[in-house]
Amino acid sequence: MSEFKDHFSAHADSYAKARPTYPRELFSWLAEQCERRELAWDCATGNGQAAIALAEFFDAVHATDASAAQIGNAFAHERVRYAVAPAEASRLPEASCDLVTVATALHWFDHARFNAEVQRVLKPGGVIAAWAYGLTRVAPEIDAITATFDEAIVGPWWPPERRHVDTRYAGIPFPFTRIAAPEFEMRVEWDRRQFLAYHSTWSSVQRYRKARGHDPLVWLEAELASFWPAEEVRSVRWPLFMLAGRR
Repeated sequence: MSEFKDHFSAHADSYAKARPTYPRELFSWLAEQCERRELAWDCATGNGQAAIALAEFFDAVHATDASAAQIGNAFAHERVRYAVAPAEASRLPEASCDLVTVATALHWFDHARFNAEVQRVLKPGGVIAAWAYGLTRVAPEIDAITATFDEAIVGPWWPPERRHVDTRYAGIPFPFTRIAAPEFEMRVEWDRRQFLAYHSTWSSVQRYRKARGHDPLVWLEAELASFWPAEEVRSVRWPLFMLAGRR
């Protein structure tokens, strides 16, 4: 059994507050792919963001995370039930789920064991969808700074599994009948403080701070200051990429 590598529990509260939200259109599209909408399993739910969104379209959502701290900071909803459980062992009944979702977490899993668990819990014809996102898109000069921050400043402190995000999940085994997905993106209107707060939730930033004893966001804020006045609100986008398939 692989060891759960917890990169987020120590800052679960800030993670819940600073992360962007996924578009409603994504969950509407997922629901349309399902023959029935009785139960969705949101795996590695974190603060429950995707689980709450799924509850609009499904009778019930079972939301699990291996981190008790993340579950403790999750949003309550009458149709969402939360449980602490690893991705590879949901404890759900066989053939019970119409949909399995993984929002920005598939890269952390033991993929062979997770795929076997999905095959076990999905109904015949049920849908699996896993999506994630890379760097923000703001403006060319801002994007160049965040790319340097990601690669040269905190890059060495990313856990090795993060490489799957860089390759848009191309190397992750996915033994399901593929479903072509539309393009989705997250979008927010943020000032510079909010932009920095988001970057503070990166696992690489947390590991850098612990290893080096100072905050890499000092560099990022100084570089941004020339292009982004502190009180100015700007549009921030994250294009999503997705693996979607059917059992």
